[in-house]
Amino acid sequence: MFKKILIANRGEIALRVIRTCQEMGIRTVAVYSVADRDSLHVRLADEAVCIGPASSKDSYLNIPQIMAAAELTDAQAIHPGYGFLAENADFSRTCEENGVIFIGPKPDMILAMGDKISAKKHMQEAGLPIIPGSDGLLVSTKEGKSLAQEMGYPILLKATAGGGGKGMRIVQEESEFESAWTTARTEAASSFKNDGVYMEKLIEEPRHIEIQILGDQYGNVCHLSERDCSIQRRHQKLIEETPSPFVDQALREKMGAAAIKGVERLKYEGCGTIEFLVDKHKNFYFMEMNTRIQVEHPVTEEVTGKDLIEEQIRVAAGEKCEYDHFYPSHFAMECRINAEDPFQDFRPSPGTIQNLHLPGGREIRVDTHIYVGYQVPPYYDSMIAKLIVSGRSREEVISRTQRALHEFEVEGIATTIPLHQAILRDSDFQQGNFSTQFMDTFSIG
Repeated sequence: MFKKILIANRGEIALRVIRTCQEMGIRTVAVYSVADRDSLHVRLADEAVCIGPASSKDSYLNIPQIMAAAELTDAQAIHPGYGFLAENADFSRTCEENGVIFIGPKPDMILAMGDKISAKKHMQEAGLPIIPGSDGLLVSTKEGKSLAQEMGYPILLKATAGGGGKGMRIVQEESEFESAWTTARTEAASSFKNDGVYMEKLIEEPRHIEIQILGDQYGNVCHLSERDCSIQRRHQKLIEETPSPFVDQALREKMGAAAIKGVERLKYEGCGTIEFLVDKHKNFYFMEMNTRIQVEHPVTEEVTGKDLIEEQIRVAAGEKCEYDHFYPSHFAMECRINAEDPFQDFRPSPGTIQNLHLPGGREIRVDTHIYVGYQVPPYYDSMIAKLIVSGRSREEVISRTQRALHEFEVEGIATTIPLHQAILRDSDFQQGNFSTQFMDTFSIG
């Protein structure tokens, strides 16, 4: 087992990894930008190294600086968390070349799944159902329009190197195609330095269902059932839960088996998720694979009793994954709390936390890095906390989450707590009657 791990991230995920390492008796190294010098992960790590100014490209995305910090502190392994360099094949390869263990998949696995077209090809060859669409990148609007006429509108243009909804545009009819094409490519180039786009048939009334998987270095793979991530705004997840209120046991078993086929073909190592779109008739289609720990991993932890960060570390250290596939009998839900004002078109709300009260009670968990006096910086993702609630039924979880949100107080900045309260009051949400388009017509009131 490792003696020291460097965490190449910030905020709540850096703190999350540090806590597991401490429980495992592993020393930790925090890296931080100048803007994060007072962050809690810096305070709680055994060692901390400043790696640059506030800008992500000069700090958390600066591979040479991170590797220098690892060498300086004699870290044996690096945990990338999620975001930043977590799915960067060059970073994984650089770790490998420098004799440092990357706590995640090998570079070739990241490359295979990081490009959406490559991922679809691999999974189609493994026998997974694929959303109808272009065979590869579109080279012109003429080609795109021709294919769209064959498939039928509406269609979806997607960045091949994309994520988080960037470089993605819905096209309802041909007159919208050229504008959507230009916008998607421009956004993709800006976000990923790759303007390649491809086309998919738009699945109407879809659910976004993902399967949590875990693989080791010996070819053993298991899945830990599904999470429903359909409550989204502009392709950014707001609420995640397990089990899905839409998925029955037959569908759960089919999707789990398909996910296992896909990762076995890759000989995948570590935690990851196979993401599916499921239509209203319960037909499911492979969408993408995330080769990292997910923001929403705590909901799976709460129903399985397993620490997924610990599992990542053990697999990276060469231990075997010896679990059977898991189907939940308990329920859990996560609300992402962002420093944004939902009454002002989700305008970012950086600033100083003047007062803070975190909810408590049975089966309540809050993953956060904020504290009274903490300065929420304007440079990074706006998520400041995750509220995770579990219970014996979905109804109990919703009621408990409503109570916890009522207790949750953050003063000094605006947050999305009122949005979550409004969603949980919605009758369609309470009945499990929603799709990824839920937020398109939802009003906070």
